[in-house]
Amino acid sequence: MVIYSQKMSKLMIGVLLISFFNTKEEYSLKQVLVHNLVPGMTVGKDVYAENDLLLTPAGAKLTNHTISSLLLHSILSVYIKEEPVSEKREPVKKPNMQKSSLAFTETKEFQRFSKNFKNTTESLKGQINDVVTKNASFSPDLLLTQTSELFSQDMTTICLFDMLHHMRHYDDSTYVHCINVALICNVFGKWLELPQKEIEVLTLCGLLHDIGKLDIPDSIVKKAGKLTPDEYKVIQRHPYKGYLLLKDHAELDPRIAQAALLHHERCDGTGYPTGCSRNRITDFALIVSIADVYDAMTSERVYREALSPFKVIKILQDEGVQKYDTHYFLTFLHQIVNSYVNSDVLLSDGTKAHVIYINKMDLSRPVVKTASSIIDLSKERTLEIEAML
Repeated sequence: MVIYSQKMSKLMIGVLLISFFNTKEEYSLKQVLVHNLVPGMTVGKDVYAENDLLLTPAGAKLTNHTISSLLLHSILSVYIKEEPVSEKREPVKKPNMQKSSLAFTETKEFQRFSKNFKNTTESLKGQINDVVTKNASFSPDLLLTQTSELFSQDMTTICLFDMLHHMRHYDDSTYVHCINVALICNVFGKWLELPQKEIEVLTLCGLLHDIGKLDIPDSIVKKAGKLTPDEYKVIQRHPYKGYLLLKDHAELDPRIAQAALLHHERCDGTGYPTGCSRNRITDFALIVSIADVYDAMTSERVYREALSPFKVIKILQDEGVQKYDTHYFLTFLHQIVNSYVNSDVLLSDGTKAHVIYINKMDLSRPVVKTASSIIDLSKERTLEIEAML
């Protein structure tokens, strides 16, 4: 009887071990473009940077921070575990959208900016459609005039970024992204004290940097399902596609085509499409790459809230130093964070605060004033800025 029991026990253990090692989760994987990722998705395969740095392991749940890091590292797509059909995602709700923010969107200044922004978007669509489908010429002066009309005479840098921040919930198409990058490049050029003509060229670099993506069908760019190998190659080649669309236009400065080709390259050689390093990337492409990733990281989507600029600055500080030109990178970080002095913010504990001072040694953690106290976030590490108000 004892022998029988021992045999049965061994048999049961064997069955359990076989069952354990043969059990596999029943799921399929789909390849999703990074800009279509949503917090809460489950990573299906380990994601590595070009230098074999593990960015996020298989099985990890995506967060806003993780998605921004993937953007920073020029990751194009990620394998995601398919969700059961019954698990439908709801669009992001904004419980922290404060009355002050709603009131801002109702001001005459914002209404005028919003109207001009939409008009510029439609005009850009028309021009690019003519170039792509009819081989028409660009009108640089018209593009610059329409872009400059988004700046009113009394608009400060702080006001412009405030406008862009409040435009996030309107649209996040490639065209809107191009205009955002153009405006950021325009301001960036002024921070660098470039001559006006150079600022104009840089602005056009930003405006046309993603033109290659505009020639890709929406069915691929906005595809939430699995990408085919051919679709993935099309996406990966959009910088080269943009270069081909721009390079033979004598009315454009050659640096505009180069920026389209090189804006996804990184100084450490981890970018694409060629993987070249700092000495082969043009200055304006280096500048556009910073404006491009900043706008992508702070952009809001239907299923994903925008990260606050201070969270983005933290990620850039931690992970971007080797990827971007030091001079341009540090200039941008210091200037962008100083743009938010005197801004109202929401802290991670739900408290409203006012930014009063930037800590030069810890840019993402300024000194803020609440209704009852002054808090140095570089010392109070349990709190951070959650959102702009």
